[in-house]
Amino acid sequence: MGDDSEWLKLPVDQKCEHKLWKARLSGYEEALKIFQKIKDEKSPEWSKFLGLIKKFVTDSNAVVQLKGLEAALVYVENAHVAGKTTGEVVSGVVSKVFNQPKAKAKELGIEICLMYIEIEKGEAVQEELLKGLDNKNPKIIVACIETLRKALSEFGSKIILLKPIIKVLPKLFESREKAVRDEAKLIAVEIYRWIRDALRPPLQNINSVQLKELEEEWVKLPTSAPRPTRFLRSQQELEAKLEQQQSAGGDAEGGGDDGDEVPQIDAYELLEAVEILSKLPKDFYDKIEAKKWQERKEALESVEVLIKNPKLEAGDYADLVKALKKVVGKDTNVMLVALAAKCLTGLAVGLRKKFGQYAGHVVPTILEKFKEKKPQVVQALQEAIDAIFLTTTLQNISEDVLAVMDNKNPTIKQQTSLFIARSFRHCTASTLPKSLLKPFCAALLKHINDSAPEVRDAAFEALGTALKVVGEKAVNPFLADVDKLKLDKIKECSEKVELIHGKKAGLAADKKEFKPLPGRTAASGAAGDKDTKDISAPKPGPLKKAPAAKAGGPPKKGKPAAPGGAGNTGTKNKKGLETKEIVEPELSIEVCEEKASAVLPPTCIQLLDSSNWKERLACMEEFQKAVELMDRTEMPCQALVRMLAKKPGWKETNFQVMQMKLHIVALIAQKGNFSKTSAQVVLDGLVDKIGDVKCGNNAKEAMTAIAEACMLPWTAEQVVSMAFSQKNPKNQSETLNWLSNAIKEFGFSGLNVKAFISNVKTALAATNPAVRTAAITLLGVMYLYVGPSLRMFFEDEKPALLSQIDAEFEKMQGQSPPAPTRGISKHSTSGTDEGEDGDEPDDGSNDVVDLLPRTEISDKITSELVSKIGDKNWKIRKEGLDEVAGIINDAKFIQPNIGELPTALKGRLNDSNKILVQQTLNILQQLAVAMGPNIKQHVKNLGIPIITVLGDSKNNVRAAALATVNAWAEQTGMKEWLEGEDLSEELKKENPFLRQELLGWLAEKLPTLRSTPTDLILCVPHLYSCLEDRNGDVRKKAQDALPFFMMHLGYEKMAKATGKLKPTSKDQVLAMLEKAKVNMPAKPAPPTKATSKPMGGSAPAKFQPASAPAEDCISSSTEPKPDPKKAKAPGLSSKAKSAQGKKMPSKTSLKEDEDKSGPIFIVVPNGKEQRMKDEKGLKVLKWNFTTPRDEYIEQLKTQMSSCVAKWLQDEMFHSDFQHHNKALAVMVDHLESEKEGVIGCLDLILKWLTLRFFDTNTSVLMKALEYLKLLFTLLSEEEYHLTENEASSFIPYLVVKVGEPKDVIRKDVRAILNRMCLVYPASKMFPFIMEGTKSKNSKQRAECLEELGCLVESYGMNVCQPTPGKALKEIAVHIGDRDNAVRNAALNTIVTVYNVHGDQVFKLIGNLSEKDMSMLEERIKRSAKRPSAAPIKQVEEKPQRAQNISSNANMLRKGPAEDMSSKLNQARSMSGHPEAAQMVRREFQLDLDEIENDNGTVRCEMPELVQHKLDDIFEPVLIPEPKIRAVSPHFDDMHSNTASTINFIISQVASGDINTSIQALTQLFQIESLAREASTGVLKDLMHGLITLMLDSRIEDLEEGQQVIRSVNLLVVKVLEKSDQTNILSALLVLLQDSLLATASSPKFSELVMKCLWRMVRLLPDTINSINLDRILLDIHIFMKVFPKEKLKQCKSEFPIRTLKTLLHTLCKLKGPKILDHLTMIDNKNESELEAHLCRMMKHSMDQTGSKSDKETEKGASRIDEKSSKAKVNDFLAEIFKKIGSKENTKEGLAELYEYKKKYSDADIEPFLKNSSQFFQSYVERGLRVIEMEREGKGRISTSTGISPQMEVTCVPTPTSTVSSIGNTNGEEVGPSVYLERLKILRQRCGLDNTKQDDRPPLTSLLSKPAVPTVASSTDMLHSKLSQLRESREQHQHSDLDSNQTHSSGTVTSSSSTANIDDLKKRLERIKSSRK
Repeated sequence: MGDDSEWLKLPVDQKCEHKLWKARLSGYEEALKIFQKIKDEKSPEWSKFLGLIKKFVTDSNAVVQLKGLEAALVYVENAHVAGKTTGEVVSGVVSKVFNQPKAKAKELGIEICLMYIEIEKGEAVQEELLKGLDNKNPKIIVACIETLRKALSEFGSKIILLKPIIKVLPKLFESREKAVRDEAKLIAVEIYRWIRDALRPPLQNINSVQLKELEEEWVKLPTSAPRPTRFLRSQQELEAKLEQQQSAGGDAEGGGDDGDEVPQIDAYELLEAVEILSKLPKDFYDKIEAKKWQERKEALESVEVLIKNPKLEAGDYADLVKALKKVVGKDTNVMLVALAAKCLTGLAVGLRKKFGQYAGHVVPTILEKFKEKKPQVVQALQEAIDAIFLTTTLQNISEDVLAVMDNKNPTIKQQTSLFIARSFRHCTASTLPKSLLKPFCAALLKHINDSAPEVRDAAFEALGTALKVVGEKAVNPFLADVDKLKLDKIKECSEKVELIHGKKAGLAADKKEFKPLPGRTAASGAAGDKDTKDISAPKPGPLKKAPAAKAGGPPKKGKPAAPGGAGNTGTKNKKGLETKEIVEPELSIEVCEEKASAVLPPTCIQLLDSSNWKERLACMEEFQKAVELMDRTEMPCQALVRMLAKKPGWKETNFQVMQMKLHIVALIAQKGNFSKTSAQVVLDGLVDKIGDVKCGNNAKEAMTAIAEACMLPWTAEQVVSMAFSQKNPKNQSETLNWLSNAIKEFGFSGLNVKAFISNVKTALAATNPAVRTAAITLLGVMYLYVGPSLRMFFEDEKPALLSQIDAEFEKMQGQSPPAPTRGISKHSTSGTDEGEDGDEPDDGSNDVVDLLPRTEISDKITSELVSKIGDKNWKIRKEGLDEVAGIINDAKFIQPNIGELPTALKGRLNDSNKILVQQTLNILQQLAVAMGPNIKQHVKNLGIPIITVLGDSKNNVRAAALATVNAWAEQTGMKEWLEGEDLSEELKKENPFLRQELLGWLAEKLPTLRSTPTDLILCVPHLYSCLEDRNGDVRKKAQDALPFFMMHLGYEKMAKATGKLKPTSKDQVLAMLEKAKVNMPAKPAPPTKATSKPMGGSAPAKFQPASAPAEDCISSSTEPKPDPKKAKAPGLSSKAKSAQGKKMPSKTSLKEDEDKSGPIFIVVPNGKEQRMKDEKGLKVLKWNFTTPRDEYIEQLKTQMSSCVAKWLQDEMFHSDFQHHNKALAVMVDHLESEKEGVIGCLDLILKWLTLRFFDTNTSVLMKALEYLKLLFTLLSEEEYHLTENEASSFIPYLVVKVGEPKDVIRKDVRAILNRMCLVYPASKMFPFIMEGTKSKNSKQRAECLEELGCLVESYGMNVCQPTPGKALKEIAVHIGDRDNAVRNAALNTIVTVYNVHGDQVFKLIGNLSEKDMSMLEERIKRSAKRPSAAPIKQVEEKPQRAQNISSNANMLRKGPAEDMSSKLNQARSMSGHPEAAQMVRREFQLDLDEIENDNGTVRCEMPELVQHKLDDIFEPVLIPEPKIRAVSPHFDDMHSNTASTINFIISQVASGDINTSIQALTQLFQIESLAREASTGVLKDLMHGLITLMLDSRIEDLEEGQQVIRSVNLLVVKVLEKSDQTNILSALLVLLQDSLLATASSPKFSELVMKCLWRMVRLLPDTINSINLDRILLDIHIFMKVFPKEKLKQCKSEFPIRTLKTLLHTLCKLKGPKILDHLTMIDNKNESELEAHLCRMMKHSMDQTGSKSDKETEKGASRIDEKSSKAKVNDFLAEIFKKIGSKENTKEGLAELYEYKKKYSDADIEPFLKNSSQFFQSYVERGLRVIEMEREGKGRISTSTGISPQMEVTCVPTPTSTVSSIGNTNGEEVGPSVYLERLKILRQRCGLDNTKQDDRPPLTSLLSKPAVPTVASSTDMLHSKLSQLRESREQHQHSDLDSNQTHSSGTVTSSSSTANIDDLKKRLERIKSSRK
């Protein structure tokens, strides 16, 4: 037993720690007893056990542990120090108690946890329990969940934070343990009880079965709001009260307490924010602007997907919102409007308050779009605007909404009113103040009288909602003019309204109702008098508010309390009367006399105009007595004053009578219901007498009385304008003096400052000093109310005057305006207005400022100005800013609408040029003063960016920013700044300057505020991090600001916010909070309310401005103090920064040493694009310098930080060059493996390498160049193209290195330049290298010139930019250089050009000095290379030359003669495939070779014929023809590189010279392979452009107009022939459809499109096999759908329907029944009109076969209707002759005429011929004969081919059809006479004589010019005959070459067939003889 007794003697605390379990058990029991006995919770006994409690709960012996738990529970419940043990004890409970098998232990553990929560340690407990959920033991997890559930059930969701629990719920539902899942289900049900549907989104992804079970459980829950059953210690009193109330039976108010609580958790808060901006497609902004709606739709759909995320991360959404706004406002496709609206809804919902800054931009657009009638659009817009409303306040968007209310469109008015109604529902009495209600009610009252019923109803609903929200008392004053019916309607609507904040709003309204009545009983009485709906309203109000209201009631409303209800009714009657009086009709003098005689003694009226003054005086006395005795309601004011004004009226000469008269006027005004009509009768007279020495005072008295009756603003305006319309200076000065006094007596509200200012200016300019003095005095009085802004209007006065005004203002400085003593009694007898004004202390000040005349400057903010402000050049940006400053200066006061200015100025706040930043800040300061309180709406988009500038490193910029922020805050008040998350986001930035300035500013502003928005709490976490900032100044400022935060948020909230800090930080911060609690200042009392009450309604107007300057004084006096600190700050912070800088790498490098294996370049999506955007938008410096400055290096560093591995970046920016070498070595190693990364960061890599070019170390330079060589090789393999940005920030610096003294470096640089041409066009490289030739370094000049020579040699002349002429002139300058190397290089380059370009070089170079020219000529002679293009006569180069002459050949590459022949051979081998053959040109020569060398064997094979040559056919053709111009003077004839050729041609297309453009386009369409690449869309646009151009009337005015039209015409033909036939047909059909649809389109346009289609129809027989018929038929189907037959027949012209029929007919004919298989792309073809049409056609053609030749059928269909009337026939013939007469269409005309004659053999064409010349007649006859021979010769065409011979007849050469149409002839011979005939025509057209056969000049070079088509056609005829001969000789052997021919002859514009005509003739002879 010894042992036992030993421990028995130990004290209790030692027993508790004993190793024997019995000892511990005994210890715990005793401790329990001790704990129960201690009554004082602060007893020192408790502290003894402080360290032991954890052991109590974690005892290893289960029995002992139970006792320990009991003791611990009592300890926690009673000890004041228990809170300190929370963490360890709860953690012990979780780990050691919850896993116990005994249920009792678990229960006690849970109880302990709940007790800790009760003693305010909820957060710590919750933290430990949540940690317990990660335990592996399921028992522990279950117990933790259960504890959390019980805690939530008992304490409610205010104490237990739900967000962290909800986060882990899905994980718990996935647990393997059923017990855990079940418990999770129970807690989910409990959470649902508190937050209802907010729980759904976080749980949407759990197992569907579980979700279903949950749903079932949730449905069973009671719908009543849950209530906590257990309270924290601090809430225990509340609990007691609650019980008391429940026992009394009314639990309503208790419910009110939780009324706030239920919606406390918002689903939104429980969600994770998603970042979507980076996920937008790269081409989003391009697509959203696309012409095709489908593309715009795709862009919007991509946004729609992203905004489905319910919570979005904050970011810069300005561009996105702008794009969406544009779609909503401007897009014509309503579907897209709805989609864009949906996207805006999503953004607003996902961003909430963060969207607020964009609301102002979008609201007007949406409201105006309500003009759309489509319900789905309207609905989408409604949803969008409702969602946007929730992100901002009604105040912020009120301007925009009110502006739209005046719109004429009833739908817009209706929807706007409905939106206002919905918005009001979200408001409460406090958020819908009188100042806001007033303009809305005014606008809505207009709408209730609207003609459209839906507009009226919407307005009623809005007014009804307002009535419900703020109560009748607030709205009634605005409804005074509304008749009873409408008033009832409004009330009816108001009863139906259900408010969003139902309970609160009702209460607020009612509180207002009963405030004036003292005591509680009165309050309930007042409520009782109201409608029944109001009685229920006060019940569920927040408890705390009610007593406050009661307490505040009586003293405030002391004065007006007495009149009570009676007063109320009186007011209403009086109001009614007053409104009637205002519009009192003017009575005639007779009526007035009648009314006056009823109330005045008869003698009085008789003596009014007596000639005896005494009688008049007596009369006045009687008059006065009568008026004094008269009752207000009976007094006919107008009649009486008219009597007084009766003769002699105001011209009364006796002063006594006059004084009496004026006194009576005053009496009538005071005693009667005096209207403005009456006032107008007397005012003129009063003003006339105001300057009278004897009567002046009486006149003033009368005026004052009238002012009281008719309101001062109106009276003053009348009086002043009357005074200044007469010349008496005494009257003027006295009027001004009276006004000064009146303003003091009446207050300033409602006065029209504008009107006064202009009159005051007149007065200041008066010659009479008294008038000037009076004006200055008046200004002094106005200054009291308006404040310093008044001075702005007088800045342009003379200095002397200005100094007087300033002196007057000085006197007034510091004085507060007196309380008004008049003008109240009448208008607020019952305190109606007073109550409202009392509640609106800000109202007055706003009113005063609103009176200032404001200018609209939005029209001056033009897009040019905005783009100036955003220009790349800082000087232009400065100009733009200067202009803005000027505009604001001139305008003085401006309206809030300033267009695009905010975005422009916002961009300048982060300008790289600090001077501009300061200038912008000054402008913003100006803007604040000029715009006044309206600047509020710009706080979010402009104000917050100013705060960002507070983080600038320059002291003066920060000071300017602070001054600007203060100027803004002075105008806006602080509420706007503190609302939302913007301020907290700024404070979050870890910029020491920003933090200290911002905290300093808050510390200065917060103490002056009476209340702050709840969002202030968001700043607290960042405030705490500032308390521990590295920078001392930041810490100091944070400590200073702490008490002011606490003043508004309260200690509890602040302490609660420390919960998320680390334990060490938390203790420190809590200690600071305790300290701050002691220093916490009291909130400033609301001085305005308390003092203003007894004085009446407009008092606040006076007090507010006074208090505002007071605040300014405080702020200005405190401002200088921090200055010395600020001065120190930069030093400190820079140290801090460097310290931070040093620390950081040391930490990270440890981690990253191991991590060097990872990728060195991180791929950031859209990173490069963003950087380019930033550089374009001048957000960062442009990479452009002579030597790199530090800011460039810093910038590059920051840009690299996100995409280059940290360790590599450290190497790259190290001060030691060896590290740079290391970095380069690493980059070389990773080049292959990280291609994507390298390309993603290419711009940064190149910029970094340019920095290395400025290093002096050669080894780094060598290494860098080595890397560059590898890099560009890689890029060219990857087929990457350098962007402009990358090129311009790299090439200039590389070019500098080409002048390095070391040979090896120069060589490397040249090699790199060569490789660069593979990734960047040589033509773009050229200017950079050209720039290098201007260097001072002669080596660099020489190397650059050499490089230019290489470029020209490799890529041809088209690399010379801007034009070869300019480039060569610049190069030629260097021939006269001092340095020999440079001279040589320049000469060599020009020689190179000469080798490529021939003698034209001299033309391009221009004038050289003799010396230079001789050097050049010498060098050219010496140069070994003979220019291939120069000599024309050399036989061996004939093929090339032939090719050269033709402009068509410009596209071919340069190549020696052998090359050419090999190409031809190649072409031959390919000729079997028509597609391949299309690319081959100029086989004309070959044909002749074959024919000529035919040995007479009929069956010889083609290839054998080709072996022979016939050189003399290539003789050049030289007929000088001055009209011809080369395609372009500097065009390279033989390009060596297709890509660069295309580049060049495209640059030519864009030329300003129209001919150059057209010729370049022709070039493009020369190359068939290229022409075929053009898509339908491109062709449609091109054809549209060309046709429009042809129709443009302006072209005809040009000198060369006709020439232009002709060349365009030719180009159109080229396009039709050479393009992909499917694409062009499709394009034409779409174009025709568009032109017929467009009402604005001219009929001429459609006609030309149809002509093109006819031409295509003619080409069809040859192209039918290459056409995708399915697509064409689909297009025709769509056309027919848009234009059904009926619609087409309604067209003015019959051509469209005929064109369509012809096209279909031709297709049918060519394809036969098979055409019906090509309807695959038409969806429901059975319904298609097209199918029916085709079937009909097929049937018809079946019937016709045999009866007519195909040819005639087609001709009949496409040319003319058999039944055409005579008139039509004549028109038709006229058309044909017109064609024959025109140069282009002559051949087509002849063919048509031939057809026509054949068809109508009886037709008479004589009349058309007889008026023409003999030559024309013979020409026509000959032409017809030729055609006849040709046709007859050919005979019938075999039907299988379906090719009609007349197809060769085309307006401009269409050799395509010509040749192929001769495909199969019957082998009949044709006599040579045909050819002779043909030859004659040919000669005649070329203007040659047909007589002499010998010495004819060769064929004209005209042939090379496309504008003369006829030549080509003749050649074609010849050509076709030759082929025909061959055909017949081969007897139907279809040779491959023939099909090849199809496309060849198109380009044979005879320059290639340079053979003399004689030769041709000889050859024909030879052929003939050989065939015999």
